[in-house]
Amino acid sequence: MRRHPQRACLLMLAATLVWPCAAQADTGYYLVSTYDVAGQTSIDYKYWNARYSDGTVASPELGVGYGVTSRWYTEVYVQWLRVGNGAGKMVETAWQNDYMLTQGQYPFDLALHTKVAKGHDAAGGYSAEWGPVLQTEIGRTQFNANLFFQRRYGQTGQTAQAAQTGQVPPRGVELTYQLQVKQHWKPWFQPGIQAFGEVGQWNDWLPSRQQSHRAGPMIYGHRDIGAGGEREVKYELAYLFGKNTGRAARSFSLRVQLIF
Repeated sequence: MRRHPQRACLLMLAATLVWPCAAQADTGYYLVSTYDVAGQTSIDYKYWNARYSDGTVASPELGVGYGVTSRWYTEVYVQWLRVGNGAGKMVETAWQNDYMLTQGQYPFDLALHTKVAKGHDAAGGYSAEWGPVLQTEIGRTQFNANLFFQRRYGQTGQTAQAAQTGQVPPRGVELTYQLQVKQHWKPWFQPGIQAFGEVGQWNDWLPSRQQSHRAGPMIYGHRDIGAGGEREVKYELAYLFGKNTGRAARSFSLRVQLIF
């Protein structure tokens, strides 16, 4: 078997760059939307991977969610990270809360998204994420636009890693976005386009070549699986082209929810 030490080194470098960003990776691949899910419990499985020229980084997540009221959805989940063919490692435990501020009284729906997470890697520390979630519909076409602010706390190990790799360390409050256009065609098949990105500090954006922007086609669907319509499966697939952590990559994401 031929070995490629240079490729291995580059993949390890990619892992070092991606690992500190794992706490924010989930909302870089999965759109946050506004729905009334009062009384519903869900088992939520998510998976994304990013294929670089020198290897692959993948991350599965598993969580439990609940619609506390018609306005409030909460979820706790655990995230792992896997580099190349190596073993996966748990990198964070997170608690997400989405609260609907409007419910039909305006032409759009508005919610507040928040998330706090505890890192389990060498850097440790905590991260926080918050921001508005906007959703509206024109005919059978749904539009989503979200802006999230992110900040890490107590992760001094990231600065040391950044110094070793030449990566610019996170500074203050970072700004990210999510966009989606989706067509309500069939309950089990709703195609659309998604876009995600990170631009750097909210009031001091990175140079364009260091920003990350990716977009591509997506498919959403849901089906009842019995119990008088009280059990349901929701799924979402997306394939994105662009930059991930500042490097060219092609990314795939999958989300499957069992609702009961």
